[in-house]
Amino acid sequence: MAKEIKSLAYDAGSLKGISQKTIEIHHGKLYKGYVDKTNEIGEKLGELRKSGKVEGNQIYSELRGLKLGETFARNGMYLHENYFSILGGDGVPKGEIKRAIEEKFGSMEEFFKYFSACGMAARGWAILAWDMNEGRLMQYNCDAQNHGGVWGSIPIIALDVYEHSYFIDTGSDRATYIKTFFDNLNWSKIEELYQKAKQYTF
Repeated sequence: MAKEIKSLAYDAGSLKGISQKTIEIHHGKLYKGYVDKTNEIGEKLGELRKSGKVEGNQIYSELRGLKLGETFARNGMYLHENYFSILGGDGVPKGEIKRAIEEKFGSMEEFFKYFSACGMAARGWAILAWDMNEGRLMQYNCDAQNHGGVWGSIPIIALDVYEHSYFIDTGSDRATYIKTFFDNLNWSKIEELYQKAKQYTF
């Protein structure tokens, strides 16, 4: 089944410190590109499978190329959907997720400090996830969508730190962008994601 672009739940020009232009390019072009490529790769894999000419060569084959592209495109789509869905709020932490973060990190201040440092250290994404294997919140980094993810983990807060997320607004000042990201978080949506995710534990 073809994937569809998920619309923003807020006006692209309504965020504090993240410009309308950045959101329109990031959501309307880059995220859309991941959705389109996910669909395209899915179609090509289906056609290849039905053709009976599937070759599984690990050095190079059409199948290998498509499968590598599949994880990059699909994870890019999923992480961007989380990223855009949790923006548009007042940035004030609340709910059970706030208490869970405080329990794990000691305080919200310590969480913001640590997560910001992780965002500065990552080349692609810093992610607070519900790890179904551990049955608790974990923080993971990945330099690319298909490198660094942990099986059985559901993103709760996905921070995109690729330069396209902030360069128009803050240049190379990633630290200011990360603070701005926190200032725009919708903690009601984050709570909703947390409540759904924590039902799953291995």
